[in-house]
Amino acid sequence: MTPHKHQDIRDMLLDAAGLSLDRLPMLHVLFDRMATACADGLRQFAASQAYYSFLSIENGRIGEVLEAYEGMAIAGIFRAPSWDSQLIVGFDRDFIFSMVEVLFGSDGSEPPVEDERSFTNIEGRVAQMLFEQMAKALGTSFALVSDTTFQFERQETRMDFAVIGRRNNMAVVAKFLLQALNRGGEMFVLIPQTALTPLRRALAHTNVAETGNRDVQWAQKIRQEINRTEVKLRAILEEREMTLGEVSEFKVGQVLKLNATPTSRVKLESAAQPLFWCRLGQSDGAYVVRLDEQISQNQDFIDDILPR
Repeated sequence: MTPHKHQDIRDMLLDAAGLSLDRLPMLHVLFDRMATACADGLRQFAASQAYYSFLSIENGRIGEVLEAYEGMAIAGIFRAPSWDSQLIVGFDRDFIFSMVEVLFGSDGSEPPVEDERSFTNIEGRVAQMLFEQMAKALGTSFALVSDTTFQFERQETRMDFAVIGRRNNMAVVAKFLLQALNRGGEMFVLIPQTALTPLRRALAHTNVAETGNRDVQWAQKIRQEINRTEVKLRAILEEREMTLGEVSEFKVGQVLKLNATPTSRVKLESAAQPLFWCRLGQSDGAYVVRLDEQISQNQDFIDDILPR
């Protein structure tokens, strides 16, 4: 049997077994990139800032995934010609209602819409505009692994009409969170596994070149702002556990005896996060601490349960 035959058999076995998301780390990169592209595309339409964040990715049957959104979402059907396949992007009710407020200049002072009514024509038009933007975001994201375009075909409010293949076929579904005006919603992207199977090798390895495309000036700006952030440090000489009854009997003038000595180590922490073990000292009449050892999470746990 030739090596080519061996490769064909391996591919057939892998295709039959389906996609293991743990072995496709590039999918996470693509969907993170999609969240960024969605936020960037929305800036030209909205005065208020809206944030997209990639939440999760999992396998599921097309029918079961769509059934969970029945009566709660608008689905957009897209075609990827070079994949010879279709995929679905969906916006749930909260997503649509929040996006309408963002696009029409709301300041978020009104309570969020909670009606379980049908979508209006305006909400449908807003969804269509967002789907057209999603075609660009999909193309930008998947350009890392596949030179393809995504064509928006139609939208559906009935999930049983959102047909892109047999409903018991397996698919990959990625979920995103929209945050805007102190409210938000969910977006999902559903791609049949048969469309991604030919890209399996490209998706199995993280594209190192992607990290080189970041905006260097923006990264430097973020670093500068972080470095200027003020934080509070606390030096702890000793910590003791007491019962509430003992604390309730405290009196003004009472002296509490500490087991710590001038040679005891002092814990330096910020926001309840231990940072360093220190040594206590004096300089110019003031107490000082000298950084002695960085605290690791595991070591801190051991030191907390074992006496020093």
